[in-house]
Amino acid sequence: MLLAIDIGNTNIIIGIFKDKELYATWRIATGIHRMPDEYTMILLSLLRHHSLDTPDVTKVALCSVVPPLTAVFEELCQRYFNVPPLVVRAGVKTGVRIRMDNPAEVGADRIVDAAAAHHLYGGPVIIVDLGTATTFDTVSREGDYLGGAIAPGLGTAAEALFTRTAVLPRLELTRPERAIGANTIEAMQSGFVFGYVGLIEGIIGGIQQELEEKAKVVATGGYAELIAKETSVIDVVNKDLTLIGLRLIYLMNRT
Repeated sequence: MLLAIDIGNTNIIIGIFKDKELYATWRIATGIHRMPDEYTMILLSLLRHHSLDTPDVTKVALCSVVPPLTAVFEELCQRYFNVPPLVVRAGVKTGVRIRMDNPAEVGADRIVDAAAAHHLYGGPVIIVDLGTATTFDTVSREGDYLGGAIAPGLGTAAEALFTRTAVLPRLELTRPERAIGANTIEAMQSGFVFGYVGLIEGIIGGIQQELEEKAKVVATGGYAELIAKETSVIDVVNKDLTLIGLRLIYLMNRT
């Protein structure tokens, strides 16, 4: 079985593949101060909940935007699974040609998403990842990663507003009933949910115009379903896009 691990700033997304089937997925909080043993105990507990154990894991692929945890998970995989993980970094085949000014600046998760989206949906394709950051990634018809845009994530922006103001509350990010909020919570929900719909529609419109051809738009990340319900510019929601991309990249690089 292949263990796929996506280490993000807020959450670590873990998936286990039985051949082509994504058998199970889990989401745990990112903690940079946890040791390999701690993550191992969490991971083993999740595996055993599905009647799996360390010998069942024979392959590992991971991508990370948290450098201190990359080494932690590499050690974990070597020590407890006896498997050297494939880490998506420079020199790894991804099937995507990076056309940015400085390819090293592009986050590994964005490249993995681009590889998965182009494989699944063809090109041109735009990936909107609604996580800690809201990122827009553009892949050409030929499979070239052209670049994109980065904005604060919904949760990040909401938390910033709560911490930087004296009276505005922390809130649950759900769809309000109306744009004109009748109270502070509704007003904030309107600003965040409908405001981010406007942001996404505006940036997608600009990218589509620059491409000069219609691109499919794929949304992923924790807030993808919330936002996709409010706009027609998103064609597909695929919350497992990064895990699928990790499996594809592993297959490209296996010997």
